[in-house]
Amino acid sequence: MLIIFSRSRPRKAFSIVLVGRAVDAISLFLIFVAATGCVEVSPVSQSVVVKRAQMHMGTLVSITAVASSKESAHTAIQAGFGEIKRLDQLLSTWIPESELSQVNAAAGRQPVTVSDETLDIVARSLEMARLTDGGFNIAVGPAVEAWSVTERQRIPSHEELQQLKTLVDWTSIQINMEARTIFLPRKGMRIDVGGIGKGYAADRAAEEMKRAGTHGGVVALSGDIKTFGVLPDAAGFPVGIKHPRQEGALIAIIDLKDEAISTAGDYERFFERDGVRYHHILDPQTLRPARSCQSVTVIGKEGTVADGLDTGIFVLGSERGMALVERLSDVEAVIIDDQGKVTVSSGLRSRLRYP
Repeated sequence: MLIIFSRSRPRKAFSIVLVGRAVDAISLFLIFVAATGCVEVSPVSQSVVVKRAQMHMGTLVSITAVASSKESAHTAIQAGFGEIKRLDQLLSTWIPESELSQVNAAAGRQPVTVSDETLDIVARSLEMARLTDGGFNIAVGPAVEAWSVTERQRIPSHEELQQLKTLVDWTSIQINMEARTIFLPRKGMRIDVGGIGKGYAADRAAEEMKRAGTHGGVVALSGDIKTFGVLPDAAGFPVGIKHPRQEGALIAIIDLKDEAISTAGDYERFFERDGVRYHHILDPQTLRPARSCQSVTVIGKEGTVADGLDTGIFVLGSERGMALVERLSDVEAVIIDDQGKVTVSSGLRSRLRYP
């Protein structure tokens, strides 16, 4: 399988066998921490590493804290979980009383006043939509519901999808920063920040952990991972990148330091019919599953950016997506296209370690 390095600097392309399944595993040292729960490291570093896991936002959330004592680490971890739970209450469309549920319920009728956090994440979502030419779209919910990939596993007709076109127009979403309101102008519109919310929550949780006194850590919501600081006596937090098709080994390992990583893949939620894979990442132009990629992994300074971009780039495809990555500062990516070809952004070439 060919790996291509982006940009014009000379690079040697080479073939490797890619095995694995998802780009969502913290490997090496962090796997050891996950198994033990708490690790006291050498007196030289005078730090402890503690990891805990809870269910939030519909997924298993693990938080690792590096601190001067177990007590400090536990305090920071609880602060992180507390922030994630608070944001879920604001943003989850599965909670009828959440602010986003209220915005959706008022679609076509009136603006809804929301918190700074809800306003912020919707504004950031629209920014990601503009960057990706609409590839990332928080208004695509009616089409996602029509497909119902994980429940009914139905294939909507062309006519049904065409009727939904006006309801998935992200450009019609109205936000008023001064009044702190969000308005969906058409009845039946709905927004869902599931494609960016976990990265956003990871960012916010990491900030709360810093305020609580920890000097390093990892917040991992499934495949959305935010790191800050470093492990004791280590260069960073090692994260494994796996293949979207085969069970087993890693494509590569990267050490993250004050960075976030997120992956969008067609293997996360899908069904197959007559040899065709129908997955949950829809192209907002066709309202059908995007076909250009198998997986996209984005690395950036913010989980919000990484989480939003991976979906948008998945829709754009390898060529347009990598061109976008190379234009952005502090953003790198690994893109596996529909044929299994791996393209690595230029800034990652010297950072990836191959097992």
